[in-house]
Amino acid sequence: MKKIILASTSIYRKQQLERLNISFSTAAPSVDEDTLKAKGLDHIQLSKELSLLKARDISALHDDAIVIGGDQVASFNQTILSKPKTKQRAFEQLKSMAGKEHQLITSLAVICGGQEYVYTGIAKMKMRQLTDSQIVRYIDIDEPLHSCGSYRLEALGISLFESVDCEDYTSIIGIPLMWTARTLSILGVPVP
Repeated sequence: MKKIILASTSIYRKQQLERLNISFSTAAPSVDEDTLKAKGLDHIQLSKELSLLKARDISALHDDAIVIGGDQVASFNQTILSKPKTKQRAFEQLKSMAGKEHQLITSLAVICGGQEYVYTGIAKMKMRQLTDSQIVRYIDIDEPLHSCGSYRLEALGISLFESVDCEDYTSIIGIPLMWTARTLSILGVPVP
């Protein structure tokens, strides 16, 4: 069976892929995300391109493997919500989204033998009304400073939401497992 490589160092994506009970390794892709973001692509295309670039980067080093790369873009009022990096910026992002809906765009690319398979899903995320003290408490507990949109859905961040509407709920963490399982099965990986 072909070697499988997850082009990510995210522990959450790794934990998700482990749910499929397959053997894989991880590798950190070398992709300049800021340069691509500066090109002004629409948010869906940006997510798709970043997932492909990450998978292609690792695939170029391991052309005999199945490589999986992913990316997420949080979009609110036609603006990309970047990783806040500071508590103040995280507070501002969460306060602006409280009680409103935004999109979480998840793309996943699988490359095998020169063939590219890409999935993009859009989750409509409705955040509940939040007080300033709830936002501060959440930031202090979850420390979402390196998460797009200033929340970590794989942790306490899920408590900030009133509703999530999407095709595959696992995609909101980073890997759409139903699509991934189907694609890996097409490629000859026994899932389950």
